[in-house]
Amino acid sequence: MSHQSESELNAIERLDKEYVFGTWSYQSEVQPTQITDADGVRFTDADGNEFIDFSGQLMCSNLGHSASKVKDAINEQTEKVPYVAPNYTTEARAKLGEKLAEVTPGNLSKTFFSTSGTEAVEAAIKIAKFYTGKEKIVSRYRSYHGATYGSISVTGDPRRLASEPGMPGAIKAPDPYAYGSTLDPMESLEYIDEMLMLEGDSVAAVLVEPIVGSNGILVPPEEYLPRLKEIAHDHGALLICDEVMAGFGRTGEWFGSDVFGVTPDIMTMAKGLSGAYQPLGATIVTPEIAEHFEENMLTHGHTYAGHPVACAAGLAAIETYQEENLIERAAETGEYLGARLEELAAAHPSVGDTRGVGLFHGIELTKREGERAPFGTREDKVSKGSTVVDEVAAEAYDHGTYVANMINTLIVAPPLTITEAEIDEAVETLDAALKVSDAAMEG
Repeated sequence: MSHQSESELNAIERLDKEYVFGTWSYQSEVQPTQITDADGVRFTDADGNEFIDFSGQLMCSNLGHSASKVKDAINEQTEKVPYVAPNYTTEARAKLGEKLAEVTPGNLSKTFFSTSGTEAVEAAIKIAKFYTGKEKIVSRYRSYHGATYGSISVTGDPRRLASEPGMPGAIKAPDPYAYGSTLDPMESLEYIDEMLMLEGDSVAAVLVEPIVGSNGILVPPEEYLPRLKEIAHDHGALLICDEVMAGFGRTGEWFGSDVFGVTPDIMTMAKGLSGAYQPLGATIVTPEIAEHFEENMLTHGHTYAGHPVACAAGLAAIETYQEENLIERAAETGEYLGARLEELAAAHPSVGDTRGVGLFHGIELTKREGERAPFGTREDKVSKGSTVVDEVAAEAYDHGTYVANMINTLIVAPPLTITEAEIDEAVETLDAALKVSDAAMEG
């Protein structure tokens, strides 16, 4: 059950509230819930309530909570070599680099390891600038690329606003979002083409999520990403694909880029890279970009670059995806999930749109049937209080299903190990929870 007031917090939760900042929150509204156990696709709170993890926590627990091979690898590496400085290497780091060259698309081949998605994006931005000698990065308004200085600057999500003015040279472009934009998705590409022309050969890279994650699970037309790469290259810019959320089977392919048959110049990863068992990010580049740094200094690094325990977890995670055929399984199970969500949309007038691919879906709500009239707005993302979308998620949570929501969209991104029976169980809960938004509709 969700906590209703501070007086209901247990001793650990009160301790946490007093001494630890909650993320992206007004601290007066933070009500932490202690989690005491997790198994498979479920987790349990301190009161003994069990929940289906229908969003993979923050869309990162791709392997669920019982990946024994990853746990064993972490323990073994901790016993062997828990940490060495990044000027040394370990078997785990070297083999993970080799493995990423194998599973990423095309000729992507050389990796810089970090500890999070935002750090992976920071590295990508700097590498693109170093390689091209240009200073600007074009990204999109409906995007999230991280919380550190460079990555929040290229983020379009309203959470960036409090940090502005941000990094110089961060320019925003329109999104491939037919449901909520004045531009058709392919028209938005023409706009980006014109932007790059008007910027006068000063753009180092175009940075996009192949499938937008926390800003609505936006799936572009199949010709969008290939054409975007052509446009970027026509103007002497690189294409950076942020695969932090879409990567490692989430889409039913290894990466979101694979859905569209595109090899970016630079790709960023985190989340599913270790299945969230360790903090681990990665930035991988083509041989041409790697070659540049043979005689030009890569002026980037940090203490935990290539952390042995994190790399051991990453290597074991990728081996688990392969050995258990989880990428293929996600594609198959994703078809079933998509069909079940379409049934929800048909049954609930407050569902304005469902979209997604693989095990990566969004349910967008509307307060007026047949038109785009969101319950939750971008302003709500940085305001106090709750929206109807929050209330729907809370109702599902109170009945045993955790589903994340961002702005106006419920994000369905369960572990790749989820079964059809577990999907049915969660969908039944959502079916009941969506009655909250149905009742709140206008007219």
